[in-house]
Amino acid sequence: MTLIYLALGSAALVPVFTILAVLLRDPDRAAVSRTLATIGYTERRVGPAGRTFGERIGQPFARRLGRVGTALTLGGALARLQRQLDRAGNPPAWPVERVVAAKGIGLFAGAGGGALMGLMLGGGSTLLFATLGGLALGFFGPDLAVYNIGVKRQDSLRASLPDVLDTLTICVEAGQGFDGALAQVARNGRGPMAGEAARVLQEMRIGKSRSEALRAMASRTSVPELRGFASSVVHASDLGVPVGQVLREQAKEMRMRRRQRAEEQAQKVPIKILFPTLFCLFPALFVVILGPGVINIMHAFMH
Repeated sequence: MTLIYLALGSAALVPVFTILAVLLRDPDRAAVSRTLATIGYTERRVGPAGRTFGERIGQPFARRLGRVGTALTLGGALARLQRQLDRAGNPPAWPVERVVAAKGIGLFAGAGGGALMGLMLGGGSTLLFATLGGLALGFFGPDLAVYNIGVKRQDSLRASLPDVLDTLTICVEAGQGFDGALAQVARNGRGPMAGEAARVLQEMRIGKSRSEALRAMASRTSVPELRGFASSVVHASDLGVPVGQVLREQAKEMRMRRRQRAEEQAQKVPIKILFPTLFCLFPALFVVILGPGVINIMHAFMH
């Protein structure tokens, strides 16, 4: 029966690999070859001794697999992925093109790992479901990783905002301008908030107004507290209200919100430990308490 399932699976993979062969084909290769032949260009190849195995085999293979991720990622999904990368701080080593390529590589790696696990578990329908599960996990795994990084970064921004507002308030009330106070945060601060302050200053240097740079920061971070901070500073600048007073009120409100979040998290702790207690602690207690009695009752009925 397992051989029948393997044969059916192999037959089903034929059209899949046919489609992949079309997707992986380089459409510009023939045109580039004709152009090079027209100008009399002769390709100078580097010998195998001059390149590593990764350069000769690994990188071209990874690029071809990455094209599958590019072909399967639609325009809306690509824009959503870019927003998630903005929320995650746009890691320099992971531009959107590399994440999309990782989705294509993960598609094949997950399918192969799932198929191997399915064969180890007995094949049949288990092989099919394990392959599909590995395929989905490999394709959507990079999205989940970027999303988790973005959520952690948002939490870090939200937690550090009251301290940043206190620093801005002290600097402004000491006589510095708002831009100088923001430069102090970028220079002496830590974490993603210092990076966001530095980016706001950089955007202002290349021609953006303060309101545009602050609104762009609020938009890319998607943190409601930062959006409120940016709106308050922009409105204060437009209406002529002292920025120091606005910052002091914002800092007081953010400290209150941080305390409320801490109290909310503390109230969730009993609910979170309920299920581990029920399924891990209570069974062991029942075995220790009731086990000897059950054994004695069984001996009494047997004799």
